[in-house]
Amino acid sequence: MNKTWQAWVEKNQGYIGTENRLEFPDVFRQVAAVRDGNALAMLDSFSIIRIEGEDAETFLQGQLSGDIRDVADGAARFSTYSTAKGRMLASFLIWKQQSAYYLIVASDICQAVAKRLAMFVMRSRVKVNVLDSEQTSIAGVRGAQVQALIEQYFAAEAPVALTVLQGGTETAIALPEGGYLLQLDEGSALLPTLLAEEATAVSSMAWNIRDIDAGIAWVAQATQEQFVPQMANMELIGAVSFKKGCYPGQEIVARTQYLGKLKRRLFKARLSSFAAVGSKLFSPEVPEQSIGMIAAICPVAEGEYETLVVVQSACWEKGIYLEAEYLHQLVCLTLPYVTQDE
Repeated sequence: MNKTWQAWVEKNQGYIGTENRLEFPDVFRQVAAVRDGNALAMLDSFSIIRIEGEDAETFLQGQLSGDIRDVADGAARFSTYSTAKGRMLASFLIWKQQSAYYLIVASDICQAVAKRLAMFVMRSRVKVNVLDSEQTSIAGVRGAQVQALIEQYFAAEAPVALTVLQGGTETAIALPEGGYLLQLDEGSALLPTLLAEEATAVSSMAWNIRDIDAGIAWVAQATQEQFVPQMANMELIGAVSFKKGCYPGQEIVARTQYLGKLKRRLFKARLSSFAAVGSKLFSPEVPEQSIGMIAAICPVAEGEYETLVVVQSACWEKGIYLEAEYLHQLVCLTLPYVTQDE
């Protein structure tokens, strides 16, 4: 964390809390600001992998589920990285700047994913590096006031989702369902202006509600190798191309798409008890067996949490619960998009 961010954290009474992540007082106030106010988040739960070199596009095209040719200047895309069995090792938001590709990924898997990608470079003219968090920070902003500041800074009208705004040492990516993700290098001219705004300081934990509302579940260490992309609705947010060439797990992903009905899907839900990401879920529909897993969670009020879960779709009728004893039942909420099963 550079000195500019550090001063802002201290001003807003920030502290290092659970999982060694930055937190601020009153998480419910933060969640409300993300949804209905003006919020500024320092997103220490994400890191950036940079892929560069003459063969970078060809290399990524052969590794990830999305069509890298769609990641043009000014356009970001979601994508995934899977095992040969089609189980996701990571999910990314990718954009291109000059000749390099930048991949935002969950911090707890970043180093391992970068190391695995580097193993397959072979003789390709490609370099894989994780950006230093002391020199490059990731931030999130949401709300009319702070979003207007971003658009004024980049001299742009409110862009469509996944538009990339770039200038100097700053990048802003317009997100589905509102807000921006920012990459800010050390010496950013935007950062001091942004920190001077009257916006609520928000932790990564509270920022999660933005992605939960948008129906976007990031793969983290607790959910690695648990889902094929379609189980997490990745094809619905443009993270999977069914027209590109081969990549690890492509055969399984294609078979899942075209043969039979997908049994598990990503849903948004409400829960009255906390459950860590990766917690198993149960239903009387399939006694004594796990029928799914928590993929993301955020506290929204006292004794109330909103979550993204990957579960067997047929189990909602008889109920889905946090425990095998069926104590805390999930309430299904609405996603901003329609799944193919609806």
